[in-house]
Amino acid sequence: MQPQSKKTHERFFWIMCIIGAFAILSSTLSKNPALKPFATSLGTPADLLGFVAAASTIPGMIISLPAASLSDVVGRRKVLLFSTFVFASAPFLYLFVTEWWQLIIVRFYHGFATAIFVPVTEATIAERFPTKRGERISLFSSATAVGRALAPFLGGYLLFLTNYGYSTLYLAVGIAGVTAFVLTFLLFIEKEVPIAESTRSKRARGMFHGWLTIAKNRHVLAVSFVQASQYYVFGVVEFFLVGYLSEIAKLDALTIGVVMGSQVVALIVARPVMGRISDKIGRRILIISGSIIGGGLLLLVPFSTQVPVLLLLSIGYGVSFATVISSTSPLTCELVPCELVGASLGFLSTMMDVGQTLGPIISGFILAISLQYSVLFFSLSLLLILSVAVFLLRTGKKTSQGNSCANS
Repeated sequence: MQPQSKKTHERFFWIMCIIGAFAILSSTLSKNPALKPFATSLGTPADLLGFVAAASTIPGMIISLPAASLSDVVGRRKVLLFSTFVFASAPFLYLFVTEWWQLIIVRFYHGFATAIFVPVTEATIAERFPTKRGERISLFSSATAVGRALAPFLGGYLLFLTNYGYSTLYLAVGIAGVTAFVLTFLLFIEKEVPIAESTRSKRARGMFHGWLTIAKNRHVLAVSFVQASQYYVFGVVEFFLVGYLSEIAKLDALTIGVVMGSQVVALIVARPVMGRISDKIGRRILIISGSIIGGGLLLLVPFSTQVPVLLLLSIGYGVSFATVISSTSPLTCELVPCELVGASLGFLSTMMDVGQTLGPIISGFILAISLQYSVLFFSLSLLLILSVAVFLLRTGKKTSQGNSCANS
Protein backbone atom coordinates (compact mmCIF):
# COMPACT_ATOMS: atom_id res chain seq x y z
CA MET A 1 0.00 0.00 0.00
CA GLN A 2 1.40 3.42 -1.04
CA PRO A 3 1.89 6.07 1.71
CA GLN A 4 -0.87 8.31 0.32
CA SER A 5 -3.25 5.38 -0.09
CA LYS A 6 -2.42 4.19 3.41
CA LYS A 7 -3.14 7.66 4.81
CA THR A 8 -6.48 7.76 2.96
CA HIS A 9 -7.47 4.36 4.30
CA GLU A 10 -6.51 5.38 7.84
CA ARG A 11 -8.59 8.55 7.62
CA PHE A 12 -11.51 6.59 6.19
CA PHE A 13 -11.26 4.03 9.00
CA TRP A 14 -11.24 6.54 11.86
CA ILE A 15 -14.15 8.49 10.35
CA MET A 16 -16.06 5.21 10.13
CA CYS A 17 -15.30 4.60 13.79
CA ILE A 18 -16.74 8.01 14.70
CA ILE A 19 -19.81 7.38 12.53
CA GLY A 20 -20.23 3.98 14.18
CA ALA A 21 -20.02 5.47 17.66
CA PHE A 22 -22.76 8.04 16.94
CA ALA A 23 -24.93 5.55 15.04
CA ILE A 24 -24.90 2.93 17.79
CA LEU A 25 -25.27 5.62 20.49
CA SER A 26 -28.45 6.70 18.71
CA SER A 27 -29.73 3.15 18.31
CA THR A 28 -29.00 2.07 21.89
CA LEU A 29 -30.24 5.31 23.45
CA SER A 30 -33.62 4.67 21.83
CA LYS A 31 -34.08 1.47 23.86
CA ASN A 32 -31.80 1.32 26.92
CA PRO A 33 -33.12 2.08 29.48
CA ALA A 34 -36.06 3.99 27.94
CA LEU A 35 -37.91 1.46 25.82
CA LYS A 36 -39.35 -0.75 28.57
CA PRO A 37 -40.86 2.11 30.65
CA PHE A 38 -41.97 3.94 27.49
CA ALA A 39 -43.77 0.83 26.21
CA THR A 40 -45.35 0.30 29.62
CA SER A 41 -46.52 3.92 29.76
CA LEU A 42 -48.32 3.38 26.44
CA GLY A 43 -50.32 0.52 27.96
CA THR A 44 -48.56 -2.30 26.14
CA PRO A 45 -49.99 -5.69 27.26
CA ALA A 46 -47.47 -7.57 29.41
CA ASP A 47 -47.30 -10.56 27.09
CA LEU A 48 -46.58 -8.31 24.09
CA LEU A 49 -43.70 -6.34 25.62
CA GLY A 50 -41.30 -8.78 23.99
CA PHE A 51 -42.66 -7.83 20.56
CA VAL A 52 -41.83 -4.19 21.24
CA ALA A 53 -38.26 -5.15 22.15
CA ALA A 54 -37.90 -7.51 19.19
CA ALA A 55 -39.44 -5.27 16.51
CA SER A 56 -36.15 -3.53 15.71
CA THR A 57 -34.28 -6.82 15.27
CA ILE A 58 -36.70 -8.36 12.76
CA PRO A 59 -35.24 -6.29 9.85
CA GLY A 60 -31.89 -7.93 10.55
CA MET A 61 -33.35 -11.28 9.56
CA ILE A 62 -34.69 -9.76 6.37
CA ILE A 63 -32.00 -7.38 5.16
CA SER A 64 -28.54 -8.05 6.68
CA LEU A 65 -27.47 -10.76 4.25
CA PRO A 66 -28.95 -9.11 1.10
CA ALA A 67 -27.53 -5.71 2.10
CA ALA A 68 -24.01 -7.07 2.67
CA SER A 69 -24.17 -8.95 -0.63
CA LEU A 70 -25.66 -5.94 -2.45
CA SER A 71 -22.78 -3.79 -1.23
CA ASP A 72 -20.45 -6.19 -3.08
CA VAL A 73 -22.33 -5.35 -6.27
CA VAL A 74 -23.16 -1.61 -6.06
CA GLY A 75 -20.46 -0.43 -3.63
CA ARG A 76 -20.31 -0.09 0.15
CA ARG A 77 -20.96 3.63 0.57
CA LYS A 78 -24.29 3.79 -1.22
CA VAL A 79 -25.63 1.15 1.13
CA LEU A 80 -24.04 2.81 4.18
CA LEU A 81 -25.56 6.16 3.24
CA PHE A 82 -29.02 4.62 3.16
CA SER A 83 -28.53 2.98 6.56
CA THR A 84 -27.43 6.22 8.21
CA PHE A 85 -30.42 8.03 6.67
CA VAL A 86 -32.60 5.62 8.65
CA PHE A 87 -30.53 6.38 11.76
CA ALA A 88 -31.23 10.09 11.19
CA SER A 89 -34.95 9.90 10.39
CA ALA A 90 -36.31 7.18 12.69
CA PRO A 91 -35.77 8.93 16.07
CA PHE A 92 -38.14 11.78 15.23
CA LEU A 93 -40.97 9.34 14.58
CA TYR A 94 -40.98 8.38 18.28
CA LEU A 95 -42.23 11.90 19.04
CA PHE A 96 -45.54 11.10 17.33
CA VAL A 97 -46.14 7.73 19.02
CA THR A 98 -49.28 7.66 21.17
CA GLU A 99 -50.23 3.95 20.99
CA TRP A 100 -48.14 0.87 21.74
CA TRP A 101 -48.69 -0.65 18.29
CA GLN A 102 -47.29 2.52 16.72
CA LEU A 103 -44.13 2.01 18.78
CA ILE A 104 -43.70 -1.44 17.21
CA ILE A 105 -43.91 0.07 13.71
CA VAL A 106 -41.34 2.76 14.50
CA ARG A 107 -39.02 0.20 16.11
CA PHE A 108 -39.32 -1.98 13.00
CA TYR A 109 -38.30 0.89 10.71
CA HIS A 110 -35.46 1.91 13.06
CA GLY A 111 -34.12 -1.64 12.97
CA PHE A 112 -33.13 -1.39 9.30
CA ALA A 113 -30.38 1.06 10.24
CA THR A 114 -28.26 -1.25 12.37
CA ALA A 115 -29.18 -4.34 10.33
CA ILE A 116 -27.56 -2.79 7.26
CA PHE A 117 -24.85 -0.68 8.86
CA VAL A 118 -22.93 -3.26 10.92
CA PRO A 119 -22.28 -6.07 8.38
CA VAL A 120 -21.59 -3.67 5.51
CA THR A 121 -19.14 -1.63 7.59
CA GLU A 122 -17.35 -4.78 8.77
CA ALA A 123 -17.11 -5.94 5.16
CA THR A 124 -15.71 -2.53 4.18
CA ILE A 125 -13.04 -2.72 6.88
CA ALA A 126 -12.17 -6.33 6.04
CA GLU A 127 -11.73 -5.29 2.40
CA ARG A 128 -9.60 -2.22 3.08
CA PHE A 129 -7.36 -3.84 5.70
CA PRO A 130 -6.81 -7.44 4.54
CA THR A 131 -3.67 -7.87 6.66
CA LYS A 132 -5.16 -6.29 9.81
CA ARG A 133 -8.73 -7.55 9.59
CA GLY A 134 -9.08 -8.81 13.15
CA GLU A 135 -7.46 -5.76 14.70
CA ARG A 136 -9.46 -3.21 12.72
CA ILE A 137 -12.83 -4.92 13.13
CA SER A 138 -12.10 -5.10 16.87
CA LEU A 139 -11.24 -1.40 17.01
CA PHE A 140 -14.37 -0.51 15.08
CA SER A 141 -16.45 -2.68 17.41
CA SER A 142 -14.90 -0.87 20.37
CA ALA A 143 -15.80 2.48 18.83
CA THR A 144 -19.42 1.41 18.39
CA ALA A 145 -19.36 -0.02 21.90
CA VAL A 146 -18.39 3.43 23.22
CA GLY A 147 -21.67 4.71 21.84
CA ARG A 148 -23.47 1.68 23.24
CA ALA A 149 -21.89 2.23 26.66
CA LEU A 150 -22.73 5.94 26.84
CA ALA A 151 -26.38 5.33 25.96
CA PRO A 152 -27.61 3.80 29.26
CA PHE A 153 -25.82 6.47 31.31
CA LEU A 154 -27.09 9.31 29.13
CA GLY A 155 -30.55 7.78 28.84
CA GLY A 156 -30.82 7.16 32.58
CA TYR A 157 -29.66 10.70 33.30
CA LEU A 158 -32.12 12.28 30.83
CA LEU A 159 -35.03 10.24 32.21
CA PHE A 160 -33.99 11.11 35.75
CA LEU A 161 -33.55 14.81 34.93
CA THR A 162 -36.85 15.16 33.05
CA ASN A 163 -38.89 12.76 35.22
CA TYR A 164 -39.25 10.32 32.32
CA GLY A 165 -39.61 12.95 29.61
CA TYR A 166 -39.46 10.72 26.55
CA SER A 167 -39.64 13.59 24.02
CA THR A 168 -36.37 15.04 25.29
CA LEU A 169 -34.71 11.66 25.19
CA TYR A 170 -35.75 10.92 21.61
CA LEU A 171 -34.61 14.34 20.48
CA ALA A 172 -31.18 13.37 21.81
CA VAL A 173 -31.47 10.12 19.86
CA GLY A 174 -32.21 12.18 16.75
CA ILE A 175 -29.19 14.45 17.22
CA ALA A 176 -26.87 11.45 17.37
CA GLY A 177 -28.50 9.86 14.31
CA VAL A 178 -28.30 13.04 12.23
CA THR A 179 -24.62 13.40 13.16
CA ALA A 180 -23.92 9.88 11.83
CA PHE A 181 -25.77 10.66 8.60
CA VAL A 182 -23.98 13.98 7.98
CA LEU A 183 -20.55 12.41 8.56
CA THR A 184 -21.40 9.56 6.18
CA PHE A 185 -22.60 12.04 3.56
CA LEU A 186 -19.35 14.00 3.83
CA LEU A 187 -17.38 10.77 3.57
CA PHE A 188 -19.47 9.80 0.56
CA ILE A 189 -18.16 12.86 -1.28
CA GLU A 190 -14.79 11.11 -1.56
CA LYS A 191 -14.69 9.39 -4.95
CA GLU A 192 -15.23 5.66 -4.71
CA VAL A 193 -13.25 3.28 -6.89
CA PRO A 194 -15.70 2.29 -9.66
CA ILE A 195 -16.67 -1.36 -10.07
CA ALA A 196 -16.37 -2.62 -13.65
CA GLU A 197 -19.70 -3.60 -15.19
CA SER A 198 -18.44 -7.11 -15.95
CA THR A 199 -17.32 -7.51 -12.33
CA ARG A 200 -20.63 -6.15 -11.06
CA SER A 201 -22.60 -8.61 -13.22
CA LYS A 202 -20.42 -11.52 -12.16
CA ARG A 203 -20.88 -10.67 -8.49
CA ALA A 204 -24.65 -10.33 -8.91
CA ARG A 205 -24.90 -13.76 -10.61
CA GLY A 206 -22.79 -15.41 -7.92
CA MET A 207 -24.62 -13.84 -4.99
CA PHE A 208 -27.25 -16.54 -4.52
CA HIS A 209 -24.75 -19.34 -5.07
CA GLY A 210 -22.62 -17.83 -2.30
CA TRP A 211 -25.59 -17.83 0.07
CA LEU A 212 -26.19 -21.51 -0.64
CA THR A 213 -22.53 -22.34 -0.06
CA ILE A 214 -22.59 -20.62 3.32
CA ALA A 215 -25.86 -22.26 4.33
CA LYS A 216 -24.37 -25.71 3.65
CA ASN A 217 -21.23 -25.13 5.73
CA ARG A 218 -21.88 -26.96 9.03
CA HIS A 219 -19.06 -25.12 10.80
CA VAL A 220 -20.50 -21.74 9.84
CA LEU A 221 -23.94 -22.92 10.95
CA ALA A 222 -22.56 -23.99 14.35
CA VAL A 223 -20.83 -20.65 14.91
CA SER A 224 -24.00 -18.89 13.76
CA PHE A 225 -26.05 -20.82 16.32
CA VAL A 226 -23.65 -19.68 19.03
CA GLN A 227 -24.01 -16.10 17.76
CA ALA A 228 -27.81 -16.36 17.67
CA SER A 229 -27.84 -17.77 21.22
CA GLN A 230 -25.57 -15.05 22.52
CA TYR A 231 -27.73 -12.29 21.07
CA TYR A 232 -30.94 -14.03 22.14
CA VAL A 233 -29.63 -13.78 25.69
CA PHE A 234 -28.21 -10.28 25.23
CA GLY A 235 -31.52 -8.98 23.86
CA VAL A 236 -33.37 -10.41 26.85
CA VAL A 237 -30.86 -9.09 29.38
CA GLU A 238 -30.87 -5.65 27.77
CA PHE A 239 -34.67 -5.43 27.96
CA PHE A 240 -35.82 -7.50 30.95
CA LEU A 241 -32.94 -6.86 33.33
CA VAL A 242 -34.17 -3.26 33.44
CA GLY A 243 -37.54 -4.61 34.56
CA TYR A 244 -35.94 -6.74 37.27
CA LEU A 245 -33.85 -3.82 38.54
CA SER A 246 -36.86 -1.49 38.76
CA GLU A 247 -39.63 -3.90 39.82
CA ILE A 248 -37.78 -6.31 42.12
CA ALA A 249 -34.58 -4.54 43.17
CA LYS A 250 -36.46 -1.18 43.35
CA LEU A 251 -33.61 0.88 41.88
CA ASP A 252 -34.09 4.39 40.49
CA ALA A 253 -33.52 5.26 36.81
CA LEU A 254 -30.03 6.66 37.38
CA THR A 255 -28.82 3.57 39.25
CA ILE A 256 -30.35 1.31 36.62
CA GLY A 257 -28.45 3.27 33.99
CA VAL A 258 -25.21 2.72 35.91
CA VAL A 259 -25.77 -1.04 36.26
CA MET A 260 -26.73 -1.45 32.60
CA GLY A 261 -24.01 0.90 31.39
CA SER A 262 -21.29 -0.92 33.34
CA GLN A 263 -22.10 -4.04 31.37
CA VAL A 264 -21.38 -2.25 28.10
CA VAL A 265 -18.24 -0.60 29.48
CA ALA A 266 -16.99 -4.10 30.29
CA LEU A 267 -17.82 -5.08 26.71
CA ILE A 268 -15.78 -2.16 25.33
CA VAL A 269 -12.72 -2.97 27.40
CA ALA A 270 -12.88 -6.75 27.06
CA ARG A 271 -13.68 -7.23 23.38
CA PRO A 272 -10.40 -5.99 21.83
CA VAL A 273 -8.42 -7.78 24.53
CA MET A 274 -10.28 -11.04 23.96
CA GLY A 275 -9.93 -10.58 20.21
CA ARG A 276 -6.14 -10.39 20.51
CA ILE A 277 -6.14 -13.40 22.84
CA SER A 278 -8.21 -15.40 20.35
CA ASP A 279 -5.63 -14.59 17.64
CA LYS A 280 -3.00 -16.25 19.83
CA ILE A 281 -4.75 -19.21 21.47
CA GLY A 282 -7.62 -19.83 19.03
CA ARG A 283 -11.30 -18.94 18.83
CA ARG A 284 -12.67 -22.24 20.12
CA ILE A 285 -11.63 -22.04 23.78
CA LEU A 286 -12.96 -18.50 24.17
CA ILE A 287 -16.33 -19.35 22.62
CA ILE A 288 -16.73 -22.32 24.97
CA SER A 289 -15.48 -20.67 28.17
CA GLY A 290 -17.31 -17.38 27.57
CA SER A 291 -20.64 -19.14 27.02
CA ILE A 292 -20.30 -21.28 30.16
CA ILE A 293 -19.24 -18.38 32.40
CA GLY A 294 -22.02 -16.16 31.07
CA GLY A 295 -24.60 -18.85 31.75
CA GLY A 296 -23.37 -19.27 35.31
CA LEU A 297 -23.48 -15.54 36.07
CA LEU A 298 -27.03 -15.13 34.75
CA LEU A 299 -28.24 -17.87 37.09
CA LEU A 300 -27.20 -15.67 40.04
CA VAL A 301 -28.97 -12.48 38.97
CA PRO A 302 -32.48 -13.16 40.40
CA PHE A 303 -31.01 -14.06 43.79
CA SER A 304 -29.71 -10.56 44.56
CA THR A 305 -31.14 -7.07 44.97
CA GLN A 306 -27.93 -5.45 46.23
CA VAL A 307 -26.42 -2.86 43.89
CA PRO A 308 -22.74 -3.94 44.33
CA VAL A 309 -23.58 -7.57 43.57
CA LEU A 310 -25.77 -6.68 40.59
CA LEU A 311 -23.03 -4.39 39.33
CA LEU A 312 -20.45 -7.18 39.49
CA LEU A 313 -22.80 -9.65 37.78
CA SER A 314 -23.54 -7.11 35.05
CA ILE A 315 -19.84 -6.48 34.45
CA GLY A 316 -19.05 -10.19 34.50
CA TYR A 317 -21.77 -10.93 31.97
CA GLY A 318 -20.46 -8.12 29.73
CA VAL A 319 -16.98 -9.69 29.78
CA SER A 320 -18.32 -13.18 29.02
CA PHE A 321 -20.40 -11.83 26.14
CA ALA A 322 -17.36 -10.01 24.74
CA THR A 323 -15.28 -13.17 25.06
CA VAL A 324 -17.60 -15.08 22.73
CA ILE A 325 -18.44 -12.45 20.12
CA SER A 326 -14.81 -11.37 19.77
CA SER A 327 -14.20 -14.81 18.24
CA THR A 328 -17.37 -15.51 16.22
CA SER A 329 -16.87 -12.88 13.48
CA PRO A 330 -13.20 -13.63 12.69
CA LEU A 331 -13.85 -17.38 12.90
CA THR A 332 -16.69 -17.08 10.39
CA CYS A 333 -14.37 -15.21 7.99
CA GLU A 334 -11.86 -18.05 8.31
CA LEU A 335 -14.44 -20.72 7.47
CA VAL A 336 -15.34 -19.45 3.99
CA PRO A 337 -13.51 -18.59 0.74
CA CYS A 338 -12.19 -15.04 0.42
CA GLU A 339 -14.92 -13.95 -1.98
CA LEU A 340 -17.61 -14.88 0.54
CA VAL A 341 -16.26 -12.97 3.54
CA GLY A 342 -18.78 -10.14 3.14
CA ALA A 343 -21.70 -12.51 2.62
CA SER A 344 -20.61 -14.66 5.56
CA LEU A 345 -20.64 -11.62 7.85
CA GLY A 346 -24.09 -10.75 6.52
CA PHE A 347 -25.27 -14.29 7.29
CA LEU A 348 -23.78 -14.09 10.80
CA SER A 349 -25.53 -10.76 11.33
CA THR A 350 -28.81 -12.30 10.14
CA MET A 351 -28.49 -15.13 12.66
CA MET A 352 -27.59 -12.60 15.33
CA ASP A 353 -30.84 -10.77 14.66
CA VAL A 354 -32.81 -14.02 14.62
CA GLY A 355 -31.60 -14.62 18.16
CA GLN A 356 -32.11 -11.05 19.28
CA THR A 357 -35.62 -11.07 17.81
CA LEU A 358 -36.75 -14.36 19.32
CA GLY A 359 -35.18 -13.67 22.73
CA PRO A 360 -37.50 -10.94 24.03
CA ILE A 361 -40.58 -12.52 22.40
CA ILE A 362 -40.09 -15.98 23.89
CA SER A 363 -38.85 -14.60 27.20
CA GLY A 364 -41.86 -12.30 27.40
CA PHE A 365 -44.12 -15.34 27.30
CA ILE A 366 -41.92 -17.20 29.80
CA LEU A 367 -42.12 -14.29 32.23
CA ALA A 368 -45.86 -13.81 31.67
CA ILE A 369 -46.55 -17.49 32.35
CA SER A 370 -44.16 -18.07 35.25
CA LEU A 371 -44.26 -14.56 36.75
CA GLN A 372 -40.73 -15.28 38.04
CA TYR A 373 -37.48 -13.74 36.90
CA SER A 374 -35.63 -16.81 38.25
CA VAL A 375 -37.33 -18.98 35.61
CA LEU A 376 -36.50 -16.43 32.90
CA PHE A 377 -32.80 -16.26 33.78
CA PHE A 378 -32.57 -20.04 34.14
CA SER A 379 -33.83 -20.39 30.56
CA LEU A 380 -31.08 -18.03 29.38
CA SER A 381 -28.36 -20.04 31.15
CA LEU A 382 -29.73 -23.26 29.70
CA LEU A 383 -29.60 -21.87 26.15
CA LEU A 384 -25.96 -20.80 26.51
CA ILE A 385 -24.96 -24.26 27.70
CA LEU A 386 -26.92 -25.82 24.82
CA SER A 387 -25.07 -23.59 22.34
CA VAL A 388 -21.75 -24.91 23.66
CA ALA A 389 -22.94 -28.49 23.18
CA VAL A 390 -24.01 -27.79 19.58
CA PHE A 391 -20.73 -26.01 18.85
CA LEU A 392 -18.71 -28.95 20.17
CA LEU A 393 -20.75 -31.57 18.32
CA ARG A 394 -20.86 -29.76 14.97
CA THR A 395 -17.32 -28.40 14.72
CA GLY A 396 -15.15 -31.09 16.35
CA LYS A 397 -11.61 -29.92 17.01
CA LYS A 398 -11.03 -28.18 13.69
CA THR A 399 -12.95 -24.98 13.05
CA SER A 400 -10.93 -23.33 10.29
CA GLN A 401 -10.42 -24.53 6.75
CA GLY A 402 -7.12 -22.70 6.60
CA ASN A 403 -7.88 -20.68 3.46
CA SER A 404 -5.81 -17.73 2.31
CA CYS A 405 -8.13 -15.27 4.04
CA ALA A 406 -7.47 -16.70 7.51
CA ASN A 407 -5.29 -14.44 9.59
CA SER A 408 -4.90 -12.08 6.68
